[in-house]
Amino acid sequence: MPVTSKIRVRYAETDQMGVVYYANYFVWFEIGRVEVLRSVGLSYDQMEKDHKLILPVVDASCRYKAPAKYDDEILIETRPAMLRGSVIKFAYRIYRDAGRDGEERKLLAEGETVHVVCDEKFERQPLPDSYAAALRNLME
Repeated sequence: MPVTSKIRVRYAETDQMGVVYYANYFVWFEIGRVEVLRSVGLSYDQMEKDHKLILPVVDASCRYKAPAKYDDEILIETRPAMLRGSVIKFAYRIYRDAGRDGEERKLLAEGETVHVVCDEKFERQPLPDSYAAALRNLME
């Protein structure tokens, strides 16, 4: 079950052609990841403070299907797709929300990010049990 976040495209996120700059999709992916954790009562901030752990991105990809433009309402669907030891993969779908003019919701991009759970020295560490259990519940 994906967690859905809603944002509106800001002018600063667009290029000279009025289209969202490609790298901003990765910023939106991060919004989605934060909201996945928040949806189960957890947070990156608490993991860093309580467990001294970070989740660096080790791989990221995005396949663009259609452009997002200034003032579009965007839906970010995020779900944990894989959890194996210290490795977590998140999957994303970015949609333009249904428009006022009868436009249907449209898929704009799909992507994934892979993260390795590390301490502050970038040494691999296990994901805390509470985080692992919460992510596994979302994957079922």
